[in-house]
Amino acid sequence: MNKYGAEFFGTFWLVLGGCGSAVLAAAFPNVGIGLLGVALAFGLTVLTMAYAIGHISGCHLNPAVSVGLWAGGRFPANQLLPYIVAQVLGAIVAGGILYLIATGKAGFEVSAGFASNGYGAHSPGGYSLLAALITEVVMTMMFVLIILGSTDKRAPQGFAPIAIGLGLTLIHLISIPVTNTSVNPARSTGVALFAGGWAIEQLWLFWVAPIAGALLGAAIYRFIGKPEN
Repeated sequence: MNKYGAEFFGTFWLVLGGCGSAVLAAAFPNVGIGLLGVALAFGLTVLTMAYAIGHISGCHLNPAVSVGLWAGGRFPANQLLPYIVAQVLGAIVAGGILYLIATGKAGFEVSAGFASNGYGAHSPGGYSLLAALITEVVMTMMFVLIILGSTDKRAPQGFAPIAIGLGLTLIHLISIPVTNTSVNPARSTGVALFAGGWAIEQLWLFWVAPIAGALLGAAIYRFIGKPEN
C-alpha cells in the first residue's frame, strides 16, 4: 500500500502544482508567470516527487507512464490497475482542493476551462482534433522514451529526475498552445471533472492518445535500447 499511497500523493502534487500554477498564477495581474512558468511548474512537480518518492513507487504519477513502463518490461502487470486508480484519485483530490482555492476569488468561473485539456474551440490556439491527437501521441511517446532511457541501468545514476522533469517542461513549452498539454490521463481527469461540460466530452482523447504514445515510446526504446551483443 505504501507504493499506492506514494502514487496518490505524487499525482496530487503534480496536479496541484502544475494545474494550480495555470489556474492561479499564469495570468495574475502584472506578475503572471505565463506559459514558461506553467511549463516549469509541471516539470518541477515531477522532479521534486521523483526525488521524494522515486525510491518508494518509481514515481509514475501518470497512467500512460505506468502503461509505458509495463510495455517496456519495467513494471509488473498486476500492479498496473492499482497504480492507475491511485493516480486518478490523487488527481481528483488535487482538482477538488484547487477548486476550493480558486472559487475563493470573486468572479472566478470554472467554466472558463480550469486548466482542462481540449481541442478545436477549446484548444488554447484553436488547433484541430487531428493536431491535438498527433501532439499528445508524439509528446507522450518522447516522454516515455526519456523515462526509459534515463532510468536505464546503463545511464548515469542519480540524474534521471532532472532529465524527466526538464523533459516534461519542454513538452509543455511545445504543446500548451495545442492542447494545454496533457500527456497524462490522470492530470486531465482531475480538472475535467470540475470543469464539466466540454472538458468531460473531450476527455476521451486525453486517455487514448497518451496511452497510445506510451506504447509507441516503449516499443521504440525496446528497439534502440537493446544491449548490443
